[in-house]
Amino acid sequence: MIFHIATLTEWEHAPDTEPYQAASLPTEGFIHCSTREQIPAVASRFYHGRTDLVLIRINEAHLDVPLRFENFEGGEERYPHIYGPIPRSAITGILPFPPEEDGTFRFPETSA
Repeated sequence: MIFHIATLTEWEHAPDTEPYQAASLPTEGFIHCSTREQIPAVASRFYHGRTDLVLIRINEAHLDVPLRFENFEGGEERYPHIYGPIPRSAITGILPFPPEEDGTFRFPETSA
């Protein structure tokens, strides 16, 4: 499984009859994702304190578009990037994603 961080508003406004498209797809050419292990650091870095987030859980085996693990900023860690809209059949869950009291994030305990 891989995960995409989205705002609840973005998710709620995405047409449920079409593949999911994050805002980065038309501007950057791919959808940013993270592994379970990467989620806390990524969320804490880019979304510190945000209370309007959800995690979109994605089964990469059900993607019909390219998935690449890349790092465009240098370093060793590579992040999953999805190069196209995410089919609804690949989305296996939407998880609430509130921050801790200090504004950082941890992976939700109630999810796989």
